[in-house]
Amino acid sequence: MDSQSIVTSFFLIFSGAAVLASVVLYTRQPLLVAYIALGAILGPYGLHLVTDAHLLSEIAEIGIIFLLFLLGLDMQPSNLARMLRKATVVAIGSSIIFAACGYIIAKLFGYSQTESIVIGVAMMFSSTIIGIKLLPTTVLHHRHTGELVVGLLLLQDLIAIIVLLMLGGKESESTWQQFLQTLIMLPILVLVAFLAVKYIIVKLLQHFDRFHEYIFLLAIGWCLGIAQLAELCGLSLEIGAFIGGISIATSPISQYIAVHLKPLRDFFLILFFFSLGASFNLGLLSEVILASTILAICMLIVKPIAFRYLLGFIKEPADQSWEVGFRLGQISEFSLLIAFLATSTAIIGTNASHVIQATAIITFILNSYVVIFRFPSPIAVSDKLRRD
Repeated sequence: MDSQSIVTSFFLIFSGAAVLASVVLYTRQPLLVAYIALGAILGPYGLHLVTDAHLLSEIAEIGIIFLLFLLGLDMQPSNLARMLRKATVVAIGSSIIFAACGYIIAKLFGYSQTESIVIGVAMMFSSTIIGIKLLPTTVLHHRHTGELVVGLLLLQDLIAIIVLLMLGGKESESTWQQFLQTLIMLPILVLVAFLAVKYIIVKLLQHFDRFHEYIFLLAIGWCLGIAQLAELCGLSLEIGAFIGGISIATSPISQYIAVHLKPLRDFFLILFFFSLGASFNLGLLSEVILASTILAICMLIVKPIAFRYLLGFIKEPADQSWEVGFRLGQISEFSLLIAFLATSTAIIGTNASHVIQATAIITFILNSYVVIFRFPSPIAVSDKLRRD
């Protein structure tokens, strides 16, 4: 894609998003519906006006990185550590339940044993993007509900990384070597991040705090740098970005950085949802729609119930447990990565991959409706529930 086509693609995406966003806001719908629909309309399987959806998807990943970085800025390390310890049983137990449901439904639709396992595994996770995008950063991140959501999402991300390592490993020995490397490198990366912030980043921020442009540049550089370092250590870019954010969370400048990076995050997240709609082959929709719809409905029903009772098992209040369950009622962008990797290595076929993709899109949209009409969120259609 040359420079002219990139400019043209951005023009089509953001001008089209502005038009569709106006329509969905007038009709009181969630904005992400406009972005996904626009991707399907303009993408390679629609009007073919934006053809390089893969490049846009790679660019859009920066939005996910910023989203996790900003999330880390709003979390206190001591509270997070306590919540991770408490939520481990819930994360593992819920993952087993969701995988079993996905496996059974896939088998009933005639998918092979291997494909059913992969489809089941893809159902285990909830979307970090949707879950966090619909959290009010000025309210829930400093409340117990937000801590539960974030803790469960982070634990699911760690499980997803293990799954991706297993799918990508050519030999079991090398896969386990990668897994052990991950377990070793994670605490090392955390230590390096906190030491770098304490002895370098904070001192630079204090010395040049009157230069707002410098604070902005240093924050972006730190976010992307620690994300890249995490990937080199065998972790994900997203986990690296979150570690980068939480390492600055105790600094007085953290909230200033959070406020000024939000527009940049939203820019890239629009590209993410557009690329999601653009990458789906509409020609296969008739073949996968029934299985995907049943899978999506099952997840939208089972996930809130499972989280409600598993969180109740660790003595969480019923109302907070239900809210956490509904906020995590979709499947994940990691599910899309699992589908892509499993297809590229010929573990599953194209049809099974599109079942996972269609299920993700359906749950993204329907779960967003549930959340914005029932709970506080930045994009709620009701003034009473709208919280940024």
